[in-house]
Amino acid sequence: MKRQSYRKKQKRQKWMKHTAFTVVAIICAVAVSLGALRLYAQITGAPPLTMTKASVFLDSNGNRIGDFFTAERRYWVELDEISPYLLDATVAVEDKDFYTHSGFDFSRIASALLKDLKTQSKAEGASTITMQLARNLYLTLDKTWTRKIQEAFYAYRLEVFYNKDEILEGYLNTVNYGHGMYGVEAASRYYFGKSSSDLTLAEAALLAGIPKGPSIYSPINDYEKAINRQKVILRLMEEQNYISAEAKARANDEQIVLKNEQWAATKSVAPYFLDAAWQEAEKILEKEHRNIREGGWVIKTTLNQAHQKAAEESVASNMPDSDLQVGFVSMEVDSGHVTALVGGRDYSKSSFNRVTQAVRQPGSAIKPLLYAAALENGFSPLTYLEVGETIFTYDNGRATYKPQNVNGQFADGAMSLAQAIAISDNIYAVKTLEKIGYEAYSDILKRFHLNYTDADNPSIALGTIETSLYKLTSAYNTIAANGKKKEPTMILSIQDGDGKMVYEYSKPKSEQVISEEDAFLLTDMMTGIFDPVYSDYSPATGVSLRPRMTHTYAAKSGTTVSDQWLVGYTPNVTAGVWNGYDQGKTLSVQADMAASKQVWIDFMEAINKGKPNENFKPPKGVEGVVIDIETGKLATDSCPKQRFLYVKKEDVPEEKCSNNEFFNEDSWNDFLDLFPFETFNDVFN
Repeated sequence: MKRQSYRKKQKRQKWMKHTAFTVVAIICAVAVSLGALRLYAQITGAPPLTMTKASVFLDSNGNRIGDFFTAERRYWVELDEISPYLLDATVAVEDKDFYTHSGFDFSRIASALLKDLKTQSKAEGASTITMQLARNLYLTLDKTWTRKIQEAFYAYRLEVFYNKDEILEGYLNTVNYGHGMYGVEAASRYYFGKSSSDLTLAEAALLAGIPKGPSIYSPINDYEKAINRQKVILRLMEEQNYISAEAKARANDEQIVLKNEQWAATKSVAPYFLDAAWQEAEKILEKEHRNIREGGWVIKTTLNQAHQKAAEESVASNMPDSDLQVGFVSMEVDSGHVTALVGGRDYSKSSFNRVTQAVRQPGSAIKPLLYAAALENGFSPLTYLEVGETIFTYDNGRATYKPQNVNGQFADGAMSLAQAIAISDNIYAVKTLEKIGYEAYSDILKRFHLNYTDADNPSIALGTIETSLYKLTSAYNTIAANGKKKEPTMILSIQDGDGKMVYEYSKPKSEQVISEEDAFLLTDMMTGIFDPVYSDYSPATGVSLRPRMTHTYAAKSGTTVSDQWLVGYTPNVTAGVWNGYDQGKTLSVQADMAASKQVWIDFMEAINKGKPNENFKPPKGVEGVVIDIETGKLATDSCPKQRFLYVKKEDVPEEKCSNNEFFNEDSWNDFLDLFPFETFNDVFN
């Protein structure tokens, strides 16, 4: 009996020792693990609470016009900038013990673990707000044990290095609220058209219910489910003493007004412009050794909202009911700042930018560049060439070229450069190229940063070398700026997410591409496209717009079988329009062929409405004279077609168009010289 008692005692002591050892071992293991975990946390440091943010665009006056995201819409706001209702609603529904636990709710974890084991799944997460933030910032949404362990490690690190308010702020700025909206600010603007600081209790409760299932509880997808979940959250807020029963009742009765359509509309401001500005900003930041994908940039642009509105309205009101496409861009003459840009008829259907990305044949719109070279090589506005039907030979006589005018007709005799620009005579252009040589023409194209070719083909005088509307309009802007290169830009400044100024626009050193005199002569000649006095076998190309003009404009049109162009300017603004089909379809319908001119004049008249007319100022070295169109001589009253134009002082003609005018003083003096009045005097004396 004693022996049995002894053995029992021995076994009990042995078990107690084993148990004690096990407990100590477990305690030591836990302590070591916690110590190792703490050491790991200290070594790895604080995990960042930030992530890619939206980059914001401002117009030239500093007004917000849009934003740019890599994939999702995010706006980071401080905790005190968020409605207290939303803070309380989020904690009430997502993690009621958030302020008392250390990142893990062990009772919920144990309950979820039991359910997962029973169902052989990982459906129950029991994630705290801290754990959800860890997942949002650093992990995928895969439901695996590996991901859950990683989530726990990140959650622990977050709790070590950040206080509860910082963790809650991070969560509210990263959680998914559906429809690509991440964070409370983006969600509040999207659903309610207001900042998250202005949310009512009812709106906050509805918003707090969405993250559980963004596609299920979005009020846009299922309003009834969203409202039912809102009521659950309001009940929880009352139970947890965040709100009173009266406040809950008022919130339940409040009519929710969704404004997502209004939010979407605000994102449609100049989408083509914003795309192009983003690409320009990316290149600027590369030079500063920064990556635009960091996000959070504040990009101030050159956009003039009044110009953009005028451009969009002129496009909308003048484009025919067809698949005809459009490109439009305007620039400030003095600075080269792009003030408006429309890259197509509908950005939602096609984001392809027909201003910056499309390259097409400019047709006769290239002629001012050809004639810039001509002015440098002995031509003047009064240089006359025979422009009858002509066959040109090239390639050492192995090839021929027979250009046609737009209406298939030709002039009977000689024509001046000024008139050739006005009616866009093609024979004059090709003959000019022959006279000045291909090298002189290529040189001018290079100086204007336009495409050129080494092939000697006379057709290049008529705009067969492809270019973009952006580059061609920039070239015209240089002419408008008295021949000084104005590099087009859309960016005024770039600030990073910390408010540091990374880039500020500074006016580049002016490059004189052509002389001021030649630039002005081109401008003066391009005013002639609106003047019927130049009409001949074909009308001046812009004469149809003359009745609508209230200001002085210089411009040139261009036509190919599949493209229509018009680029022109005032002393302050240059604008270019292109019309055509994306697939190069032949233009045959009159409405398609007339659109570019109507878009252009509508824009120009809109932005200049109510402003005094401003004429182009001649520089020193040029002189204005009244010229007989037919002969290029000084006009008298007997010359029916005459116009005031400018030439260089050395090119002012000395001869008059007629010496047989009845009331011409010189003619009467010559006539009276035929009679010996001195003889009559002798008789009467």
